[in-house]
Amino acid sequence: MRILITGATGLVGQGVLRECLRAPDVAQVVALVRHATGIQDARLEELLCPDFAKVEMLGDRLAGFDACLYCAGAPLVGITAEAYRHVTLTLTLKVAEAFARHNPEGRFLYISGAYSDPGSRMMVARAKGETERALEALPITTVMLRPGGIRPVEGIRSSHKPLDLLYRLGSPALALAVHLLPGQMTTTARVGRAMLALARDPSPPPVVENDAINRLGREPSPTAEAPSPLP
Repeated sequence: MRILITGATGLVGQGVLRECLRAPDVAQVVALVRHATGIQDARLEELLCPDFAKVEMLGDRLAGFDACLYCAGAPLVGITAEAYRHVTLTLTLKVAEAFARHNPEGRFLYISGAYSDPGSRMMVARAKGETERALEALPITTVMLRPGGIRPVEGIRSSHKPLDLLYRLGSPALALAVHLLPGQMTTTARVGRAMLALARDPSPPPVVENDAINRLGREPSPTAEAPSPLP
């Protein structure tokens, strides 16, 4: 697979990128980023785009992908409702529309959130719900992943210092919550593995809730046999 990923420097995107680079069936990952990731890997290419509103200017460099794993998003703190909606809906749709034009057979997998609903009274859930509805109208396969709480694992850190401190202080409690509340909590690694599983699925579901993310993203057993090749 050839994968386009956004948000590769964010908390969720870091985990998804790591899983992409671990997957033997991923030939290349192109990170659509506003600034460099600092990651060196033979299969990773960075495509700089300081303003996602102008992503179409990249032209054919957006072509030839099997899937877009959209992990970019707005922070939940220190942002107005208007700015949050702009990042969540307007910029996401700009990238998705450009991706659809250049990859009509591709699929777009979007990190949404639990309880997303365009009719919600909660600003975050409403903006995510509006984005889901807009993406569903695109002429390509779309998948909405709705994680609840996400625990960063394997040393992944948030770029937002207050959130990073909370994650580190609450790590033991978050680890327990992932184990006890599979319908509400997951990890960055599981999200990454789930997105790749959905990218491979010939007929993925349109919406994937947190419990399904955990099932799809379960770490494979080291003793598990490799699947037989298709005839």
